[in-house]
Amino acid sequence: MLGTHVLQSRLIVGTGKYSTYEMMQQCLEASGSEVITVAVRRERLIDAEGRSILDFIDLNKYTILPNTAGCFTAEDAVRVARLGREILEGLENSGADWVKLEVLGDKKTLLPDPVATLQATEQLVADGFQVLVYTTDDPITARRLKSAGATAVMPAGSPIGSGQGVLNPNNIRICLEYLKENDPEYPMIIDAGVGTASDVAFAMELGCDGVLLNTGIASAADPLRMAHAMKHACFAGRQAGMSGRIPKKLYATASSPEQGLVSPGNR
Repeated sequence: MLGTHVLQSRLIVGTGKYSTYEMMQQCLEASGSEVITVAVRRERLIDAEGRSILDFIDLNKYTILPNTAGCFTAEDAVRVARLGREILEGLENSGADWVKLEVLGDKKTLLPDPVATLQATEQLVADGFQVLVYTTDDPITARRLKSAGATAVMPAGSPIGSGQGVLNPNNIRICLEYLKENDPEYPMIIDAGVGTASDVAFAMELGCDGVLLNTGIASAADPLRMAHAMKHACFAGRQAGMSGRIPKKLYATASSPEQGLVSPGNR
């Protein structure tokens, strides 16, 4: 459950950076995702050849999660979110009621501006949006965004497109603790920095409710194969996280039973 949306897959994938729209289509299918993000800014919807990315997405199959990628002020992000809602309402896609909120602090790190992000979250929630908000892994900021009415908080595992995976698992654990205190079903999703399938599995093993990624698939040497890998890693990580791993120990523990051993005197 993500807001009012009921989903089967816990993997959300993006639509940018693919070599061709046809490759994007194949990877979306292979990922098993039901929700895909699309940047709303006008220049991102139409390519150099005048083709719309939406022409290559089955709007009856996928729920679109419009995002405010490239926005650096709360005002700009709110404006773009409203544009996305207008577009999807016209297309009668169920994603019209939510937004992936990004308000970036600078172009070098692409990390979020925490103050502007909080301001935009408050405005969009008041405007009726279900806000899935991209943030840092700071637990205090995460808690404030939840208090502001965010539908889901989505801390970065590492900087966007860096492929470094989850750099600070301790902060992610604290974010989970703070967000789920008295509300265990509240969703937290890792957003950004995922480089390969093991990063996805690790995020899910930590207890995250999902992973949002783009570059890890689109920029892989074999995007289609990686899309399959990400799908299975998300499922495996979730199952492992819910199973309860064994504790790490310094010394070995025999896996075979120690009772009934054959002693030298019994030969």
